[in-house]
Amino acid sequence: MQLRTIILAAGQGARMQSSLPKVCHALGGRPLLHYVLDVSFQMDPETLSVVISPNTPDVEQVIDEFSATCGCKIYTSLQQEQHGTGHALMAAYEHWKKATGPVLVLFGDTPLLTQATLEKMLNAYQQDPNPAVVVLGMQCTTPNSYGRIELDAQGDVAAIVEYQDATPEQRNNPLGNSGVMLIDGAKLQGLMDQLTCDNAQQEYYLTDLVLLARAQGERVMWVEGCETELQGVNTRIDLSQAEAVLQKRWREQAMLAGATLIDPHSVYFSFDTKLGQDVTVFPNVSFGPGVRVDDHAIIRPFCRIEQAHIQEGAVVGPFVHLRPGSVIGSESRIGNFVEIKQSEIGKGAKVSHLSYIGDTDLGEGANVGAGTITCNYDGFAKHRTKIGSRAFIGSNSCLIAPVEIGDQAIVGAGSVVTRAVPQEALAHSRVPQQNLESGAVKYRRKRSS
Repeated sequence: MQLRTIILAAGQGARMQSSLPKVCHALGGRPLLHYVLDVSFQMDPETLSVVISPNTPDVEQVIDEFSATCGCKIYTSLQQEQHGTGHALMAAYEHWKKATGPVLVLFGDTPLLTQATLEKMLNAYQQDPNPAVVVLGMQCTTPNSYGRIELDAQGDVAAIVEYQDATPEQRNNPLGNSGVMLIDGAKLQGLMDQLTCDNAQQEYYLTDLVLLARAQGERVMWVEGCETELQGVNTRIDLSQAEAVLQKRWREQAMLAGATLIDPHSVYFSFDTKLGQDVTVFPNVSFGPGVRVDDHAIIRPFCRIEQAHIQEGAVVGPFVHLRPGSVIGSESRIGNFVEIKQSEIGKGAKVSHLSYIGDTDLGEGANVGAGTITCNYDGFAKHRTKIGSRAFIGSNSCLIAPVEIGDQAIVGAGSVVTRAVPQEALAHSRVPQQNLESGAVKYRRKRSS
């Protein structure tokens, strides 16, 4: 069966009150549209296309990013002016005109839709004979502005009434329309040719295909989805609600897979966060995109981690910021108020507190004292620091990159290191201390006079 998928993503999203197109807003670490592209890609369509508005480079970039990641070709169609969902499908004519199998129509602002639900629609379509249209509906438990699905005596779809055109009685019907449709490609052209804009909004409604199909004696079926899963995003309030749904899913998946979340509601994941077995995550931890945590690692409270790899048995936190490019070696310890960026921390190494480690290779078993800074930026370029195995860096030291500290070398506390320190050498660069007899008394007398 050759499935074609078309995603409608040309809406202006005015209710977001943003210069950024709605489908580009971030949800769980990636754009809204990526979720719909992802579930579409999982369905293995023959073609996948997106209807967009003109002059929307942000949307095009989001599509290109997903295409590069998944290695699939994604076509785009321009809807020059917005005259309804039916008009949007007309804009994608080139991508469904030769369809003989089902055409799946999705929306770019419904990120919670799952593959299992779409598979239910495909299963309904494959009944003999094929229905002309399969509609995805839901039981509405809260007031909303979704269209309403009206059923006939056999339980098939008789009509879909858009909310703006519905009577008060029709609006009380709890069976809502998600907008998602599966249409027989062999019948789509004939149905689209009859579509008009004779309604309150003077728009071409995709839902009118139901009445047109029924008028030709065709069967229109419906499949029930979960109301939460079919939630659209039109405002930032909707966006926050969708975020809550995703976070709940991801927290449950992590715990069922063997991770311990001490306070699940205070832990925030990204779409690609990977936690191993017997990982323990304490409260108030935030994972940005690109994080992998291996088995038995511990992440203590108030950590922010993004594009980093924490290896087996490592302990991170509290109050640690792991920035992109950080690799925390197995059994290492990263303590409170430490920031690490573009660095590899060797097995069993320790950076216990109050330090910045940037563009650094820290060897196995090395120990970095409190207040240490690797000075990696000279105002023009970044440079690397290399610290050997079992080296010891005393507290309040500044390592001026590029610089290398040899294996088992020691840097005395308070040093500013500008040259290489050989293996097993001891380096210090403190200014000699001077004690002025009665100096404190003289200073106070001067200040108080």
